[in-house]
Amino acid sequence: MAVYLPRIHSPADLKEIPFEELPQVAREIRETIIDTVSRVGGHFAPNLGVVELALVLHYILDSPRDTLIWDIGHQSYPHKILTGRYERFSTLKQFGGISGYPDPKESEHDPFMTSHASPSIAHMTGLTMAREFKHETDRRVVAVIGDGGLTGGLAFEGLNNAGHLKRRMLLVLNDNEMSIAKNVGAISNYLSRVLSTPLYNRLRKELETFLKHIPLVGGSMLTAAKRFEEAMKNLLVPGIIFEELGFRYLGPIDGHDMNILRSTLTNALKMDRPVLVHVLTKKGKGYPPAEKNAYKFHGAKPFDKLTGVSRPSGSYNVMSYTEVFSEALIELATRDPRIVAITAAMPDGTGLDKFAEAFPERFFDVGIAEQFATAFAAGLAKGGMRPVAAIYSTFMQRAVDQVIHDVCLQDLPVVFCIDRAGLVGEDGPQHHGAFDLGFLGNLPNMHLMAPKDEQELRDMLATALSLNHPSAIRYPKSRGLGVSLRDVQILKIGRAEVLEEGEDVAIFALGSMVAPAREAVTALHAEGIHPVLVNARFVKPLDDELISRVAHRVSHVITVEEHSILNGYGAQVALSLARQRLRGVQLECMGLPDLFVEHGERGLLLTKCGLSARSIMEKVKSCLTLKT
Repeated sequence: MAVYLPRIHSPADLKEIPFEELPQVAREIRETIIDTVSRVGGHFAPNLGVVELALVLHYILDSPRDTLIWDIGHQSYPHKILTGRYERFSTLKQFGGISGYPDPKESEHDPFMTSHASPSIAHMTGLTMAREFKHETDRRVVAVIGDGGLTGGLAFEGLNNAGHLKRRMLLVLNDNEMSIAKNVGAISNYLSRVLSTPLYNRLRKELETFLKHIPLVGGSMLTAAKRFEEAMKNLLVPGIIFEELGFRYLGPIDGHDMNILRSTLTNALKMDRPVLVHVLTKKGKGYPPAEKNAYKFHGAKPFDKLTGVSRPSGSYNVMSYTEVFSEALIELATRDPRIVAITAAMPDGTGLDKFAEAFPERFFDVGIAEQFATAFAAGLAKGGMRPVAAIYSTFMQRAVDQVIHDVCLQDLPVVFCIDRAGLVGEDGPQHHGAFDLGFLGNLPNMHLMAPKDEQELRDMLATALSLNHPSAIRYPKSRGLGVSLRDVQILKIGRAEVLEEGEDVAIFALGSMVAPAREAVTALHAEGIHPVLVNARFVKPLDDELISRVAHRVSHVITVEEHSILNGYGAQVALSLARQRLRGVQLECMGLPDLFVEHGERGLLLTKCGLSARSIMEKVKSCLTLKT
């Protein structure tokens, strides 16, 4: 039973608690996270690892007057609990509940809606400069970035610019994989405390001033002194790269020792320059199963909190589209040694972990670096390989320039397998894949497909790998339909498939929307209504011939897609009708609305967005009413 958390409605309430009582607050936060995530799922191990860090930061800062930015934001649960959301934390990621990421609409303590990696340093730098322009330099800005987020190119662009500007700001590097440094201990903790004290930094500045004023040799003596200091620090701690970029480096320190955190961070905030504090934390801290297997518990499904064993979440007889893709790629790679696979830090989520086991030498995890992944794939393709880059739709947005310039402009046979296309459910607007058709569908040389079921995904993968041009296949975060699987077949490029002949109204459904459209058509048959049903298959090249043939026979064409209605498949069909001067048919487009759809269970969100079988039925009936 929580004692302190019910009293904490803001960080100001936290400061009323004696510092020596914070370990009890930390225990209550961990218990709350374990209770909630074991029930509803969510990012688990990363949040257990930053409890002490979040506590100390809010204890010494004055949020929201001071700003605290969490890069990616998947580790913001302790922050949410400490900023007035404890009572609602049980609604985490549920429809109408709190988000799994920071959200300014949810709290004034969340400056940005985040979920993608690496922008926090740029956000911190921009806010710092804005406050200087507004004469608010007493308002402090702090960003927390993980060692994974630091692998993104944007993070190094941020470090370069922040260091160049030389303004007061604090960056906390949360190193929870020990991938940057392992030499934590008494010596590095002691050295960090010494290097962060006002006395040391005052003496350091006075020595610099003194040496600069010594005629002839002062400059060389100052250079030698700095090199000696850097050499000694680099011998014990690994921060020289940050010093070279203009940051004062402190660390690594124990991220679970609140006394060390408090003294180091407090001193760092007093420095009049960019400071980076390197904090070592343990993913899953306080929950033994997560400490032993932090990878499994990074993003956890509901589990038994006593044992850590995942709870069943429905039938496993039907594979997910991700699993189908994974098996098909392994099958095809067995036949073709040119096939290689690339992921940007998502081997498990994209299903490529199985490929890595089967073909370790042909698998590349490039980290959180979608731009590199795409340009790297271009290089592989140019060298005669057949690269398959499996990337979530939301993260493909990060590599648009490389897709255009390095792949499509060069007309290289790179295959993009776009997972999580459409609504992803509980991860919300930051992760919905609503825009990929828009930025891929107008690119010369691109071939763009979406499967209606598991077998068609297999066929499309084989088809894409047979092309000598760029291609992309989009598929949803869901289980398949349970269709029987056969060997792959190469599809005719740009050809749609008529599933049901009919009259008056034609439904052109794309990918995941074929199933609800089929359900709607079956129900309409019982009412004596017989629309044409087309499985679109290709967004580019479009089947203009079939569109023309069908449009000449019906009064209304309805397009249905799990994508933004503004620039997806429906928009391409509209252009086709206009291009062919087919003025005698009315077009109705069904898709995701022009807004960022909130988080919630995927089926519920599809219904809310008007993409259920019932919504399709109603649209057909309304078209027939208009006709009469």
